Amino acid sequence: MKFKDYYEILGLPRGATQDEVKRAYRKLARKYHPDVSKDSDAETRFKELGEAYAVLKDPEKRAAYDQMGGQWKTGQDFQPPPGWDAGFEFSGGNFGPGAGVDHSEFFEALFGRHAGAGQSAHRPPRGQDHHAKVLIDLVDAYRGAQRSISLRMPMLDAQGRIAMQERKLDVGIPKGIRAGQHLRLAGQGAPGLGGGPAGDLYLEIAFKPDPQFRADGRDVYVTLPLAPWEAALGASVMAPTPEGPVQLTIPPGSVAGRQLRLKGRGIPGTPPGDLYVMLTIALPPADSEAAQEAYRAMAKAFDFNPRKALEGQAR
Repeated sequence: MKFKDYYEILGLPRGATQDEVKRAYRKLARKYHPDVSKDSDAETRFKELGEAYAVLKDPEKRAAYDQMGGQWKTGQDFQPPPGWDAGFEFSGGNFGPGAGVDHSEFFEALFGRHAGAGQSAHRPPRGQDHHAKVLIDLVDAYRGAQRSISLRMPMLDAQGRIAMQERKLDVGIPKGIRAGQHLRLAGQGAPGLGGGPAGDLYLEIAFKPDPQFRADGRDVYVTLPLAPWEAALGASVMAPTPEGPVQLTIPPGSVAGRQLRLKGRGIPGTPPGDLYVMLTIALPPADSEAAQEAYRAMAKAFDFNPRKALEGQAR
């Protein structure tokens, strides 16, 4: 997927006001409208302009887009950084520039998750629901927790530029919650109209990157390095889990890539997930004469060719 610089498409600096965004779009849209322009790429340019305007005219989308900074250039290979939109509070409503409009893969990767059904012609008195992604520690899903979170809501200042309004909320993280689930905070969305009830705030849960553990649904994965003799002869070792280390029996003859399943030690639930311990083999360094001699003795003791399976496959 290639990065799109929406400011470059509209010929604008990143500090442009919302009025400048609107004027630039209108000028270029007239120039490249397929019914007017004779350029062979007019239709493509017109679609690009519409997509850029759909992002930059909306304070919420623009603030989230700006968070990635200006280090990316048009045409660079790009994947959204993990949790790039965490902490942003989005209002309900349609993120597309119009019904039936085809967006680029880049747009869908960033904003497709937030697309909503839009507002009806007769706005209900109830306030809009808001949405935000929050990152929690994996251990919070095991134990449950009370956490204070900060959310940022984009708004326009008096000069028509994007400003961030922040608020803090105390949130109860229920035991057993999974990535992708939503917490509903009643009445924490937009205020209602004419005294109507406020909308709700929906928090999408995601896990912070963890140096040891990876969650997949309720199952959790951890990599456990073994010494060669532990893998070959079997051993009893301490293995990490999100709830603390446990004693784990390594079967003799274990190989790198083998998975040991600890039933029920994944994220709690009905039923709970499992914890999978993925084995790797760590080689001790040959950083002394004694260590080198030990490796020489192993080479003599074993009639072992790790490339035997590849013999005869060369072409």
